[in-house]
Amino acid sequence: MVLLPLAEIVVRQTGAGIPGALPFEQHLTLWIAFLGAALAAREGRLLALATGNFLPEGRFRAIAAVFTGGVSAMVTTLLGRASLDLVQIEREGGIEMAAGVPVWVGQAVMPLGFALLALRLAWKSSELWAGRALAAFGIVLGLWIGGNAEAFGELPATPWLVLILASTLLGGPIFAALGGAGVFLFLSDFVPLAAIPAESYRLAVSPTLAAIPLFTLTGFLLAEGGASERLLRVFRALFGWAPGSTAVVCAVVCAFFTVFTGGSGVTILALGGVLFAALSADGYRERFSLGLLTSSGSLGLLLPPALPLILFGIVAQVPIEDLFIGGILPGLLLIALIAAWGVREGLRAGAGGTSISGKEEGGATGPGEWEGLPPVLRRLLPPGVIEMVWAVWGGKWELLLPVVVLGAFFSGYATLVETAALAALYAFVVQCLIHRDVKLGKPLLAVFRQCTVLVGGVLIILVVAMGLTSWLVDVQAAQSLVELAQDNIESKILFLLLLNVFLLLVGCLMDIFSATVVVVPLIVPLGLAFGVDPIHLGIIFVANLELGYLTPPVGLNLFLASYRFERPLLEIYRAAAPALVILGVGVLLITYVPVLTLGLLELLGKR
Repeated sequence: MVLLPLAEIVVRQTGAGIPGALPFEQHLTLWIAFLGAALAAREGRLLALATGNFLPEGRFRAIAAVFTGGVSAMVTTLLGRASLDLVQIEREGGIEMAAGVPVWVGQAVMPLGFALLALRLAWKSSELWAGRALAAFGIVLGLWIGGNAEAFGELPATPWLVLILASTLLGGPIFAALGGAGVFLFLSDFVPLAAIPAESYRLAVSPTLAAIPLFTLTGFLLAEGGASERLLRVFRALFGWAPGSTAVVCAVVCAFFTVFTGGSGVTILALGGVLFAALSADGYRERFSLGLLTSSGSLGLLLPPALPLILFGIVAQVPIEDLFIGGILPGLLLIALIAAWGVREGLRAGAGGTSISGKEEGGATGPGEWEGLPPVLRRLLPPGVIEMVWAVWGGKWELLLPVVVLGAFFSGYATLVETAALAALYAFVVQCLIHRDVKLGKPLLAVFRQCTVLVGGVLIILVVAMGLTSWLVDVQAAQSLVELAQDNIESKILFLLLLNVFLLLVGCLMDIFSATVVVVPLIVPLGLAFGVDPIHLGIIFVANLELGYLTPPVGLNLFLASYRFERPLLEIYRAAAPALVILGVGVLLITYVPVLTLGLLELLGKR
């Protein structure tokens, strides 16, 4: 997936192209989605609601695990049966993907992936054979329902939806909830099951979806290497003299990583230990440090080339380039608000005044630590300046990454997918060949595997959610919502306020990727009806979902921080509460001051 777009960039300079490059890249994304999801199921890392964590240990949790495993296996089996029908239809049609390769070969991973998922879900449901056998009954039930689909057209979908909802609240995977809802709603409307994987396939072969796994790989390579330490050193060298500087630096470094990894929690898990130690060493209170890192784990989702912006552009069918530009000022605003909180804490605690090595002012690094800096600079510059230059020199490759990525995309030199491949190659060269933080061979393959698991867990949600989205379109849910809103809401300001509340609830219950696929098709017509620019709506949407990561009781960042820092969940709630209020103010400013989003676009003549 990395090499094919890069080859396309090179070949295009000759005035030609690689036949079938885009279709092959799209179907590789499909394979990554399903094989990655199978790996995630094997490791118990499929995305689920955090409500399952509230179940008490013991027999009740064990019974709930068998129940959710059985229901999820049933839904997955139904989706697999539907995918097999789609593959058979395409095989009979004889349509080619490219270069003589039939489309059904690319689609074959769908029934295979669902089969592996169903088996894994049943197996992982219990440590006991009896529990696994009960969960495996879900596979049998799914096969029976798939074979008698016509009979379900006369039955209401409500009992099945209640069963799926109960499973989800008890910890069942989100993909099974969205996919199962789509299955039974379609069955109750006499729609063939193959319609669901057909919609899934339509999203999977979107021309820009491949950018998500490629940018995620970039983030994983950076996080696995020493990029965080180098960036921390750079910003400390530049701003370490100021009170609160370490807190500001932590927020900026977290935002940098989240831009590439998305709201996946990788930032908290990968960087939390290093940044928490830095804050503690500089004298920050533990509660503040926990709150800062928990909230900073989702900063950066509004900055280009953040993955939620890409996905919103795909689903809402608006220019991704405009979303990138529109998100710059709002993204910087949220970072600045958290940074201001950090400065206040620094003044209050007297923290700051550190050198780049983390020592107090005056504890300068020695000449032996300046290896790699050009000798001429070491002779001409005073020690204090040398420290700063040395830090910037050490982090120069990471600092150049945004320049390379944004330059390639906005210059028109590369498409979005090609830009993502270029970013992944750049991160590979820097981390594996220049700094050698990630060794070639097994360590590099381990990074690929970790990335595939995360990407698979996200993409499987996206592709199955398209079935539910398609049903909502068929029943004209968006039009009904528009009519309801126009009949009961007269003010655009009131509409935006209600939209904020709704999206905040969505954000604390659903991950940002599945929420995008399900919710965006409903709110885009609403926004247009009330005169909200689609780009502004997209930034409002992502900003609210970013805030949802911190919203108790089930905001994802809260659970990840509790796990990473080994602190009780209630302690994390208290620590993150100030950041929730601060970012809430930022979201309101983004919502009601549209010039923050549209100002740059107007300056560039795009509005």
